[in-house]
Amino acid sequence: MNRYYYDFHIHSCLSPCGDNDMTPNNIAGVCALAGLQIAALTDHNSVKNCPAFYQAAKKQGIIPIAGMELTTAEDIHVVCLFEELADAMAFGDAVDERRIRISNRVDIFGDQIIMNAEDEPIGIEEDLLPNATMLSLDDVPPLVEQYRGVCFPAHIDRDANGIIAILGTVPEHPAFACAELRDYINKEEYQAKYPILQNKRLLCGSDAHYLWDIRDAEAYFDLEDEPYSGDFVRHQLFLHLKGEKA
Repeated sequence: MNRYYYDFHIHSCLSPCGDNDMTPNNIAGVCALAGLQIAALTDHNSVKNCPAFYQAAKKQGIIPIAGMELTTAEDIHVVCLFEELADAMAFGDAVDERRIRISNRVDIFGDQIIMNAEDEPIGIEEDLLPNATMLSLDDVPPLVEQYRGVCFPAHIDRDANGIIAILGTVPEHPAFACAELRDYINKEEYQAKYPILQNKRLLCGSDAHYLWDIRDAEAYFDLEDEPYSGDFVRHQLFLHLKGEKA
């Protein structure tokens, strides 16, 4: 068993609010410099840069996770993570069918660039990504489970798009095994104010939109890793995230 430092919430240049320097290789390189061993790419309502990130991360010795920051119909952000890249891509197709299509205004919102593993642009997303989808908060967990993933409310300690800011609390249903804090220093305060959080694994994510937002290694899991492989470690991680391991 070894300690693995993680960041499960990073945006690339596909997110319009993400800097254009947030290319797959730049992200992977900074994650390595920050001392992370596991990193997830979680663009708004899309997974289209995850294949390139997978390749870039592996070159840096980072265990990659394909993910998405989904915006619910209530405008709540939910991080969705997948153990298998193929499952993430299929989930992305399912979400694509449930997006509300609004043409992106690059001059207002920013570029939405799809890249290959060499950080070369191979396309753009024409419709704005971060706006609310047709998926309600109740719809998200069963859809994620259909693709063998795990999901949890993002940055619950933030006003913008946080579940507490929008609903006033963390509801009992749908049930999430985890919840994400933007700042881990808020853990005890939020557990005291919202007792339901005492029974959840509280994670910490940077929600990085710029390279300098990626934090030095802080949050971690102690994971079984013998016999070692990235796939085995990723599987052990997902057992923890799904609440199947203490």
